[in-house]
Amino acid sequence: MNKKLMNFLSLCLLFSFVLPIQAKVNTVMNEPDQVYLFSYSNRDGKSGLKFAWSPDGEKWFSVADGFAYVNSDFGPWGRAKTMFKPHLMQTRADGKWHCIWEATKTGEALAYVTSPDLQKWEAQKYFSPAERSKYEPKDVFPTIEKRIWINGQEQEGWMQQVSYATVKGIIRFAEAKKYRQSLYAERTEQDPVRFANLKPVKADICVKADEAKPISDHLIGIFFEDINYAADGGLYAELVQNRDFEYAPTDRGNDQNWNSTHSWSVRGENGKLSIATENPIHPNNSHYAVLEVNMPAEVSLVNSGFDGIAVKKGEKYDFSFFSRMLEGKGGKMFVNLVDKDGTIIAQTAVNVTSKVWKQQKTVLTATSDAAAASLSLVPQAVGKYAFDMVSLFPQKTFKGRKNGLRADLAQTLADLHPRFMRFPGGCVAHGDGIDNIYDWKGSIGPLEARKPLRNLWGYHQTRGLGYHEYFLFCEDMGAEPLPVVAAGVPCQNSGTCAHHSKGELTCMGQQGGIPMEEMPQYIQDVLDLIEYANGDARNTVWGKKRAEAGHPKPFNLKYIGIGNEDMITEVFVERFKMIFDAVKEKYPEVTVIGTVGPFYEGTDYEVGWDLATELGVPMVDEHYYVEPGWMIHNQDYYDRYDRKKSKVYLGEYAAHLPGRPNNVETALAEALYLTSVERNADVVAMTSYAPLLAKEGHTQWSPDLIYFNNAEVKPTVGYYTQQMYGQNSGNEYIASEVKLDNSWDAVKKRVGVSVVKDSRTGDYIVKLVNMLPVEVSAQVKLNGMSLTHPSATKTVLAGDPKDKGVKPVSSDFKLEGNDFPYVMPAYSFTVIRIYQNMLTKK
Repeated sequence: MNKKLMNFLSLCLLFSFVLPIQAKVNTVMNEPDQVYLFSYSNRDGKSGLKFAWSPDGEKWFSVADGFAYVNSDFGPWGRAKTMFKPHLMQTRADGKWHCIWEATKTGEALAYVTSPDLQKWEAQKYFSPAERSKYEPKDVFPTIEKRIWINGQEQEGWMQQVSYATVKGIIRFAEAKKYRQSLYAERTEQDPVRFANLKPVKADICVKADEAKPISDHLIGIFFEDINYAADGGLYAELVQNRDFEYAPTDRGNDQNWNSTHSWSVRGENGKLSIATENPIHPNNSHYAVLEVNMPAEVSLVNSGFDGIAVKKGEKYDFSFFSRMLEGKGGKMFVNLVDKDGTIIAQTAVNVTSKVWKQQKTVLTATSDAAAASLSLVPQAVGKYAFDMVSLFPQKTFKGRKNGLRADLAQTLADLHPRFMRFPGGCVAHGDGIDNIYDWKGSIGPLEARKPLRNLWGYHQTRGLGYHEYFLFCEDMGAEPLPVVAAGVPCQNSGTCAHHSKGELTCMGQQGGIPMEEMPQYIQDVLDLIEYANGDARNTVWGKKRAEAGHPKPFNLKYIGIGNEDMITEVFVERFKMIFDAVKEKYPEVTVIGTVGPFYEGTDYEVGWDLATELGVPMVDEHYYVEPGWMIHNQDYYDRYDRKKSKVYLGEYAAHLPGRPNNVETALAEALYLTSVERNADVVAMTSYAPLLAKEGHTQWSPDLIYFNNAEVKPTVGYYTQQMYGQNSGNEYIASEVKLDNSWDAVKKRVGVSVVKDSRTGDYIVKLVNMLPVEVSAQVKLNGMSLTHPSATKTVLAGDPKDKGVKPVSSDFKLEGNDFPYVMPAYSFTVIRIYQNMLTKK
């Protein structure tokens, strides 16, 4: 059939169901009353829902230059979330909009969402094609499938008639979003033009001691997630990689080189390495190494560590392993540390003769430094040897703990003075699919009995740094523990859906949840975690297990998070309520922290807050990674929060620039934003930058707060912002009024002030941020403050916005009274601490 004829018949069909377009136009605005709306997505599925409009069904105009009004949430990670063939429909009775699309290229999963106005969208639902009739709206205005040309490209979608007011509404919505985005995209590299004629600014800062309010004293904390090799090969001090021989190709997307022999090799032609599973030391640790030695003293089993093993001259290292003889009598075996030139720099010996699994321990002392040594096991007798849990630890761990943490890295975290620590994630907490949800019980107990876990970020977790070590670290730092458990659903970015329920494989997927028949046991596991932390060492099951692990005293857990930036779907809500109600009933003294999605706005954010309000959730976890400009232009973000609703834990945030650097610009943006957060610390109870740690050469996410390699810890500029806040926290906020001699909004938004009091010391702390390219000469007036010791220090973080290596500089600050001048350098963050008790000055 002729294409033109087809289009003509399609239009006739459409006209037969709706009123024809009136020839007259709006006499006031000279605009049409009715137009055609075309809805579509790009053929690659990566564009989201777009619109075009037409006055006559022939000539088409792109709406907001291809702005995406809703994106699919189904699928793993970013661009893998796709939308194909969206069909937009409007029901006659209520005018509500409904959209159904194929969420995968093959069409095996469909998605459905509704909207009252094509601007605000409800939570999405996902289903199979067989269930489509359940979601297909009834009695809708007619739509016509059509192909049109927009901006030189042919698009396939659906056309329907709407009021021009509808089109104007969605255009205004997109234009407002784009305008805000242009503000958020402001960068310091534009400052030479933006502030070309700007002169140094003068500021009068009037601090009003009589306008004070209590604020959270847990505001600055840390969020630990095993991403970027933060645990194994990082904070966890184990030096042997793949000590348990449990690496598997599925850890890394079926990488066949990532297997049980990864990081291990055999040296010597008369030796052979294989992996066995018969009679393991524990069912949770089912693989072990078998070394066949046909020539004594000439065969060695070698581990390369995590990018080598860094050792220091004179320091001692604890070695341990499980072994047994499968064939032969066995005998002496040397344990060596060997540098890259083949020189033995540490040696000891053990006897391997047992026919059953036996753990042995010894100590190696390094005779020289080595940046990348290897561990070598050298049997001195012919035979077939079985090895497992081969371990090497520095004796100098943080606080000297066995199975402990890397001392320099842990101390760098402790130097932040965090008031709390969140663990174990992040997406690691709720995992890649239901079977990968972090089960806390598999992370405690003897190391050989712990259950290794595939890391969602593409490697292996021994979980030697498990929940017990986490609680100990919090105790050692004086930080509150804040464990986060899955809300019965996996990570919203899961790429797997396999789960065994009652012996059958069921495709639950990222949008599924733990089967309801399994939820009672899962809920009990959550309650058992609290009992492990707080239970009596004699009268509770899990309190006894904590005591058996060496800690009879409770850890005094006060907080628990349920969920992590989840999509607030029906599946999530049902399971969250079950867990929340159970924890509230049994442990009403524990503060439950809910979740409101991964962004500062949108469907999950709004629905998540509605749920928190409905249930009375004490605190919610907000996440947002934003441009520095967002932090400049949203300093009123928490000013407008309802003080009667849930408190806020800003659990993940960071300033992101193109290329993801952590530099002076991002650090100052975060410092500026934190002045507004501190002002609202009666609502915002906790904050933590994310991610925390990243090993050089193994980074899946940037920027991070601290980078490291085997020998060095490299704090970023952003680290020092967190440290300056963490070391200068208060529990009382004191109002201040800032008057600048420049009324330009762009100038005012780049000067931040926050004043707090630390009631424990009596100290007053003044924080001043200047994100302008010129100095700000300030006169600070501390009205109503009685200063008994006019002594102070200042700490200044300043530099070129692109600089990544700036560190703060501290010095004494001369304070002659309640009224003093201070010149804020261009691009700087200053903390002035005024001591009320000279004993607190360090």
